[in-house]
Amino acid sequence: MYRRHFFLFAGISVILTIPLAALTGFGFASLSDKFMQFVNSGQAPDFNQLTPSLLFLGAALLVGFALYPFTAAAVIYAACESALGHPVTLWGVLGGVLRRYIPIAGYLILVWLMAVMFCLLPLWIWIWVGWIAVLPVMLIENTGLVAAMGRSWGLLEGRWWRTFLILLLIGILWYVVRLALGAVLVTVNFLLQTVLSPVMTLAIVAAASEVLYALATPVVQIAIVLIYFDLRVRREGLDLFQLAQQMAAPQPAS
Repeated sequence: MYRRHFFLFAGISVILTIPLAALTGFGFASLSDKFMQFVNSGQAPDFNQLTPSLLFLGAALLVGFALYPFTAAAVIYAACESALGHPVTLWGVLGGVLRRYIPIAGYLILVWLMAVMFCLLPLWIWIWVGWIAVLPVMLIENTGLVAAMGRSWGLLEGRWWRTFLILLLIGILWYVVRLALGAVLVTVNFLLQTVLSPVMTLAIVAAASEVLYALATPVVQIAIVLIYFDLRVRREGLDLFQLAQQMAAPQPAS
């Protein structure tokens, strides 16, 4: 699916990452430049002079937080619409996520709060896998957050370990892709250091890393959508239901 719709999924992921990449690159460049000035002058760092750079990094965090529901759900929404045979456009995807922005943000915040509050990693993994279908359920079935969480648990009943192993394999694949992209960044960093200053190199590499790593994100998000449909096929015979709908649809006159 990613190969057939590469420009769609990768384009959505990269476009949503560009604002964060720009702010991150500029913030790191400004901060590094100030530190280099302090090192060359032999003076202790003056945090008043670092304030603008820190503000830019803070702005990058806020922008990333505001865009997180889009970066987490936009590709999932596009994959859901594509799997259902619906036309997919960038504005349609952004609008679809925006209409469910609050429950999506609530789900993401809840997952991260549990990661912080639960000291036992196995407990967090157990709950997260049980909620793996929450976003597809909200986007396709148009349900609220609480109903989507219950629906996800119902779909995963008796299939938790199978789903966990699939996610583990997808996580390994995602990690390998990131390693490959990281090797590209190392090469770019080496080449840029020969022609640009260390500050400019850091800024470009920091921004490029955000954009390149965005290419690996759809691997996991598309897999989540396919897991959701697979669970519905196995538990509810979704494929037979869709076939019946197609057969019941009025046929064009010959």
